[in-house]
Amino acid sequence: MFVKIFTDGAARGNPEGPGGYGCILQYVDSKGQLHEREFSAGYKKTTNNRMELMAVIVGLEALTKPCEVEVISDSKYVTDAFNQHWIDGWLKRNWHNSAKQEVKNIDLWQRLLRAKQPHNVTFTWVKGHAGHPENERCDSLATTAADCPDKKNLLDDVAGEVIL
Repeated sequence: MFVKIFTDGAARGNPEGPGGYGCILQYVDSKGQLHEREFSAGYKKTTNNRMELMAVIVGLEALTKPCEVEVISDSKYVTDAFNQHWIDGWLKRNWHNSAKQEVKNIDLWQRLLRAKQPHNVTFTWVKGHAGHPENERCDSLATTAADCPDKKNLLDDVAGEVIL
């Protein structure tokens, strides 16, 4: 089965402020019907990069069996990590970058690698706010989550509703 995951994160411009993520999963069932699932949540004291990672993680964790997956994100941080093999370098250097500094967000990168493992995943970068309707919807979900006054820490949560 082929699944597209559209993602976005919003930190509201403040690394110590609220943040949220939005994620939309699209897939076609065996009868040829298109299905979509939306996930959105947020928590305080985070950065946009963490939100971008959470959006991808939640989408992948929602899949119950191995799939062909295309992750579509407006985050160069996420897409370049895989497309330019940053992850491979980080793993070879024991989670340190080329300047021998510890990679940020190790906890989420490790969780993303676990979530990605059973799937064949490709990462596609799209320019944010450039007319990609699904990405715009994700942005709206992420912004709503970031602005929601009722926050909780979701780092240990899974997507909730499972598909496939």
